[in-house]
Amino acid sequence: MTDASVRGVGGEERDDFSRAESKQIRARSLRLLGSLVQPMRARLVLSIVVVVISTLSQVAGPAIIAYGIDTGLPALLNADWMPVAFAGLAYLLSGVVGATLIAWFTILSARISQAILFDLRKRVFLHTQKLSLEFHESYTSGRIISRQTSDLDAIRELLDSGINQLVQGVLYMLFTAIALFLLDPASGFILLAALVPLAVLTRWFQLRSQRMFRRTRVASARLIVMFVETMTGIRAVKAFRKEKRNEAEFGGLVEDYRDANARVIKLFGVYDPGLVLIGNVAVAVVLLVGGFRVIDGGLAVGVLLAAVLYTRRFFDPMEDMAMFYNSYQSATAALEKISGVLEEEPSVPDPEQPVDLWESAGAISFEGVEFGYTEDRPILPHFDLTLPAGQTVALVGSTGAGKSTLAKLISRFYDPTRGRVTLDGIDLRELHPKDLRRAIVMVTQEAYLFSGTVADNIAIGKPDASREEIEAAARAVGADAFIRGLPNGYETDVNKRGGRVSAGQRQLISFARAFLADPAVLILDEATASLDIPSERLVQDALQTLLADRTAVIIAHRLSTVSIADRVLVMQNGRIVEDGSPAELIGGDGRFAQMHASWRDSLV
Repeated sequence: MTDASVRGVGGEERDDFSRAESKQIRARSLRLLGSLVQPMRARLVLSIVVVVISTLSQVAGPAIIAYGIDTGLPALLNADWMPVAFAGLAYLLSGVVGATLIAWFTILSARISQAILFDLRKRVFLHTQKLSLEFHESYTSGRIISRQTSDLDAIRELLDSGINQLVQGVLYMLFTAIALFLLDPASGFILLAALVPLAVLTRWFQLRSQRMFRRTRVASARLIVMFVETMTGIRAVKAFRKEKRNEAEFGGLVEDYRDANARVIKLFGVYDPGLVLIGNVAVAVVLLVGGFRVIDGGLAVGVLLAAVLYTRRFFDPMEDMAMFYNSYQSATAALEKISGVLEEEPSVPDPEQPVDLWESAGAISFEGVEFGYTEDRPILPHFDLTLPAGQTVALVGSTGAGKSTLAKLISRFYDPTRGRVTLDGIDLRELHPKDLRRAIVMVTQEAYLFSGTVADNIAIGKPDASREEIEAAARAVGADAFIRGLPNGYETDVNKRGGRVSAGQRQLISFARAFLADPAVLILDEATASLDIPSERLVQDALQTLLADRTAVIIAHRLSTVSIADRVLVMQNGRIVEDGSPAELIGGDGRFAQMHASWRDSLV
């Protein structure tokens, strides 16, 4: 089961699952948890030994007190100091040992939790990066960020403190109950009877809280998604005056999150007082029954005191364990979502036995290709095309004609439903990924710049490039002049999304990046759309340099860019309706001639 089964239509998070779905999701989460814990086995064993000994030391306290009262005090009346001294030293030693080992356990568990979190964060990042473009186009960036932030934080909270509380609490209650039975079986049975209402209350809490905690995680994720998407699209928000609508929508999400948390708080409002009541009743019964037995001479005073202490202490961890259940439910819901992402398989998998292509000529061929993003809407119903090596081809046509889809298939962002796309006669699905990425490069309209310097961003095309190669690539595409005019030249930090450079300058940097990569096939998908007319004219010569001696596919609405192509393909409804050189098509009476005439009139 993939994460698609945990999302609704449009990628919406769900909080309602069938029993079969819930079972599969739990199994998936357990597999992930097991793979994370498996490398930590030795540390886990050591931490278990440490916490068992430390808990035994803490539980020994009331029994030592009982010994001191029932044995030490009578001996003291006879001037025998040894039993009292022994009880005092034993109590002190148990306290020191318990405190020391608890500190050690805390350090061990922290190291284990940090190692697990490091592994999990790395897995999520590497796996989401590995997933195909199809996943990222359907699974919004806000949800990915939610997986890496709020969901991983929920797991961190559980590992950092919740697990400690659970392990120590369970062992403490178990050893306390055993000690009580060994010390006074009658009091032990009273405690055992108190477990019946305790179990009923805890089960009631568990059944209701599981559903409610999942809703809080879903509500939290929706808040994060909307915040991220609003901030990412802040320009559109400002342009269309969407602030008021966003305020209302975000307010509704906040209200949902508040309501979900309020329901959880109400549960604790019943559960916590219930625990206190059961614990107090149990202590009262032990004290009452034990008091009568002391009067009858059937029970020593020290044993009664120890029995009361053990009964009281038995319920002490319950409140902490209830808080653990809070963390546990949040972490469980988070682990379910993360495990769903990690079980997603790339829709464009790497070949099992890749074919090497060290040098590529750049010949592209579509052979009987059929493709659609959904089964009921084919974009390319049946497509055949051959692009000879070294040819510059322009793709034109109306929006939705299939131009960008063609480019994505050449780049192998998607695989065809039927047929094959080849590079130099080799099916792209069989080609070694490194050879594919080296041979084919796409420059898109969104010239994304990563945080770092201008030089760093250009060097993405060739990570081991020298400064001379980087500057030569910038000069080749006409970017060198404006780069040197930046505050620190090539060392200028462009900030996230290229905040220090304009859209046109970002595009020139992306051209330099592509030139430095030196691919056999270069795809320009509306790559000049961000350039103004003067900048576009400036870059025309750079494009001639960039496209020389390589196969090039240009997708552009601006026909000035198309003019440098050797061949123009006019697409309509996933088919090629015209094919020829720019001059031939302009001289005809087809669709391209009409487009060219309209474009020329717009310049007048």
